Amino acid sequence: MAEQAWRSMPGTPCWVSLMARSLDAAQEFYGSLLGWEFRAAPSARLGPYLEAVVGHMPVAGIGAMAQNLGFPVSWTVFFEAEDADARAQAVRESGGTVAVGPLGFQDGRAALAADPAGAVFGIWQGDKTPGWRMRRSRGVPAWIELQTRDAFAAAVFYGEVFGWGSDPEGRSDVAWEHDRVVLRVDGHPVAGLCGGAVEAAPDPRVRPRWDVFFAVPDVDAAARAAAALGGEVAGPPTDTPYGRVAALRDREGGLFRVADLRAPNGREGTACLPVA
Repeated sequence: MAEQAWRSMPGTPCWVSLMARSLDAAQEFYGSLLGWEFRAAPSARLGPYLEAVVGHMPVAGIGAMAQNLGFPVSWTVFFEAEDADARAQAVRESGGTVAVGPLGFQDGRAALAADPAGAVFGIWQGDKTPGWRMRRSRGVPAWIELQTRDAFAAAVFYGEVFGWGSDPEGRSDVAWEHDRVVLRVDGHPVAGLCGGAVEAAPDPRVRPRWDVFFAVPDVDAAARAAAALGGEVAGPPTDTPYGRVAALRDREGGLFRVADLRAPNGREGTACLPVA
């Protein structure tokens, strides 16, 4: 798989992180499924934290959630910021909420926030993890996509918070294409925003959220492997104009997607697909 050739900039994805209840269970599941190896990250004030690596390249983080907390296990997408405090204030001014921070975390500042529809995301100020980029090779984040009620309203919010489409260098643009809003940087698709999720849905899998897609060589084999490892196939392998995609959950219910992203027409990204 070819990798995306865009340089990161403020407002674009810079990291993905899972809050798990059991680091051991997460390592066993994702290590077997996606070929990850793990190394301890520098001590952090929020507890034990691991970096997942593929070929010595960091691809994701996994933190340990306190057992007495009732939060669901979930993946979070972090967006790069030159000033985390300013971006957090922009979240509030644009109708979102800031749940945690900004606060010092390792060598930077981080915050957890939610957009007006309730989709959670992270803000990161500081040096990026060296070598991290979205790429299309096994086990690496290849795409992120927001499932929300109103994709246009979400695009306005994230544009106000992160300056999408209005950066001074003119590197980013936001456009409607293939049934979703797409953020492009240097001409390359970076993120999609899809409509149709419902804030009050009893099933958290259909509530507004950011989905992380990990590249795999065989989506059907990955779905079978996830089930065999104690996970769940939340959305069966499906062909789209952009490649074959499946929605999976890990042993603790963490929702993510896998995709081969090798579309015959050469386009990048995925179709907006619901979770069953």
